Amino acid sequence: MAGKATFFACAFAVPMFLHPVNVVLIHYGIAALVLGITLAVVFQVAHCVEEAAFPPLSAATGRIERPWAIHQAETTVDFARPSRVVAWLLGGLNFQIEHHLFPRVSHVNYPAISKLVKQACRDFEVTYTEHRSLREGVIAHFRWLRRMGMPTTNGLLRRPGRALSV
Repeated sequence: MAGKATFFACAFAVPMFLHPVNVVLIHYGIAALVLGITLAVVFQVAHCVEEAAFPPLSAATGRIERPWAIHQAETTVDFARPSRVVAWLLGGLNFQIEHHLFPRVSHVNYPAISKLVKQACRDFEVTYTEHRSLREGVIAHFRWLRRMGMPTTNGLLRRPGRALSV
């Protein structure tokens, strides 16, 4: 409750002492819109692309059979890793695999950690996927959306090379 009160005081009450109500609400709305769109793009590019695995649950146990860390690496995609600007603007969220594996480690360490994680994945034959740029990731997301919009056959999505169950 104290957290919400602090938020409303900082976001609305204090600014309304200094500016008209409509100005405060417009600026808050713009900030919320920009943040929402940014987070939506980041999470779609990191999780909703063809290269991200979507493993089915085991029929016997109702659980995913792969170990947790392997699941994190294979169901997540990094993007724009070489870009220091993107990493700074997104607070390291372009290093999604590392974020999932090490959520309590500061994002400033993700570039160094990503090299170790990529090598470990290579050593243990775990898929490690990255898009070289944000643009490449967005294009991959739209390819995935297009595929998701295609008709299904016997509950399987048509995809060159392999089929995924829905």
